[in-house]
Amino acid sequence: MKKILLVAALVIVAASAFYCNTRKTEADLIVHNANVYLVDEAFSTAEAFAVKDGKIVETGSSKAILKKFTSSVITDMEGAFVYPGLIDPHSHFFGYGRSLANADLMGVASFEEIIEILQQHHEKYPSEWLLGRGWDQNLWPVKEFPHRSQLDAVFPDIPVLLTRVDGHAAIANTEALRRAGITARTRMAGGDVIVRNGEPTGILIDNAIGLVRRQIPAPTLQDEINALLNAQTNTFAVGLTSVSDAGLATQAVRLIDSLQQAGAMKTRIYAMLSPTEENFETFVKNGPYKTDYLNVRSVKLFADGALGSRGARLIEDYSDEPGNAGLLVETPDVMAEVSRKAFEHGYQVATHAIGDSANRLMLHIYGEILKDKNDLRWRIEHAQIVHPDDFDLFGKYSIIPSIQTTHATSDMIWAYDRLGTERMKGAYAYQQLLQQNGWLPNGSDFPVERINPLYGFYAAFARKNHDGYPEGGFQMENALTREQAMRGMTIWAAKAQFEEHEKGSLEPGKFADFIVVEKDLMTMPAEEILTLPIKYTFVNGQRVFASGN
Repeated sequence: MKKILLVAALVIVAASAFYCNTRKTEADLIVHNANVYLVDEAFSTAEAFAVKDGKIVETGSSKAILKKFTSSVITDMEGAFVYPGLIDPHSHFFGYGRSLANADLMGVASFEEIIEILQQHHEKYPSEWLLGRGWDQNLWPVKEFPHRSQLDAVFPDIPVLLTRVDGHAAIANTEALRRAGITARTRMAGGDVIVRNGEPTGILIDNAIGLVRRQIPAPTLQDEINALLNAQTNTFAVGLTSVSDAGLATQAVRLIDSLQQAGAMKTRIYAMLSPTEENFETFVKNGPYKTDYLNVRSVKLFADGALGSRGARLIEDYSDEPGNAGLLVETPDVMAEVSRKAFEHGYQVATHAIGDSANRLMLHIYGEILKDKNDLRWRIEHAQIVHPDDFDLFGKYSIIPSIQTTHATSDMIWAYDRLGTERMKGAYAYQQLLQQNGWLPNGSDFPVERINPLYGFYAAFARKNHDGYPEGGFQMENALTREQAMRGMTIWAAKAQFEEHEKGSLEPGKFADFIVVEKDLMTMPAEEILTLPIKYTFVNGQRVFASGN
């Protein structure tokens, strides 16, 4: 009898052990039969991963993950390619959402075409003001700024303001100038009203644009909510799960936070604050503010304007406009003071600097505050033209160049005219900038450029525009590799936001933000990247976009 009981006990123990060994861990999502780029330190790959509570639990082979985990949601990716959710480290997300209600003038080939678009837009969406953005005179047969008379002929009574693609110049018609009180004698710091024959042409540079913008009726709260949600829809469709919004007001940050807290917004936002007194009192003086979806710990400054509108501040005059070396949007003393205040409260400073003079100025202002190497990750946004003597300052003070590779391929056709051959050697020098600290973030600056981050990925390594020009690539000594380009829009972009431990790669413990595409971005023909659709976008392991839906 004792032997029978002993055998029975052994059977029970063995069965229990077998059950324990075969019992699987519950997950919220299992992804398998995929080609997963983890974008970890080794840039390794996997076939599968499990997600629990919005985060990656484990990665590995399909066999190992399916053996260890079970879930009510098991997704067979059928060999598709998975990458971390893409991050745009420099965009104007809120502004882009607002611009969706205005006339889209991107890529328009003539001012006559603009007039046609405006007439159609105003007929379809009548309003008190006619607004548009995206024109670039460098794409026109005659590469000169337009004149307000062309707008006056069609819109004599409706105020019109059309912002250039870079956001640093605009054209206003006579009615808009009248409402703003702008005349040939109007002057302001950090801006310019272009005058010809004693009369304003309608062209406004940098701070002058604000004189007109202040006359435009404020949007309603629902308008603002719609702008943010529409922007989110479009960013998810191109694979962006996180963005930095460069230059936000207090109310904008609060609205974003409220929508995220309510679950209506799932886009992760790194907020760069405009340097207003309200922002300093509300946020900066109280230190960084952080949730899973919102990170407020950066102040955005503007040193100069843009190259395309000849507002970028250069050490020497523009090659195609002697007597003009561009402008500073703010005084050096103000930029230094704001930077010191940000430093005192643990905030990152991110400064728009395009011209070599503006870059030199900010590198020295930063250096005086930072003193030496550090991990504060202060950023120069664009770092577009750098004097040969100044490159080493990025590494000396651990200053991060925050680049936009599509700027190079958008500007390359006319940039030589602005700068001349010698200065172009230090322009769009992304590989040289990368070597300063060993990493850099790559964004788009949308809506200055198109929102699709794959355009920036392509431009980074191919150094060509969408027409395949130039055949051999533009200044290829400064092209990034595909791996560097991918890191620049994932893990390095996250690092620029102090969030590399929670996103930017598909490693255990990080948010399950990822995208799915049908082809391998690391090996596919370069030109096919420009038309590659995003199949799925996931945030926190939840699908937020599916192509065809």
